[in-house]
Amino acid sequence: MQTTMDVKVENRIQARTDLKWPVSIWLPEANRFFNGRSMNVSKGGALVNLPMSTPVRTGHQVELNFPRTIVLARQKGQFARIKTGKVVRVDRDHTTEDATISIAVKFE
Repeated sequence: MQTTMDVKVENRIQARTDLKWPVSIWLPEANRFFNGRSMNVSKGGALVNLPMSTPVRTGHQVELNFPRTIVLARQKGQFARIKTGKVVRVDRDHTTEDATISIAVKFE
């Protein structure tokens, strides 16, 4: 009897920090923003939960907008930290109570 094991290779280079923060993602293919929530972030990328209906695929180029507090926005001169990146993984395989998908984005 042959068994198959799913092996996930860890590709992270940077340490990730758990960060549950609102984020909006600009998806050029849909010509609109999708609101979600970051799950963790590093210097090199982020894991983000988005609505299940988000038409995102591996390879898409996206823009992530992390909003800042009013105080931090005044200090930095911008109301959001904006990062561009490439979607390297889309996890639609799990069923969640909140009907979301997870996407991994590698920053450019």
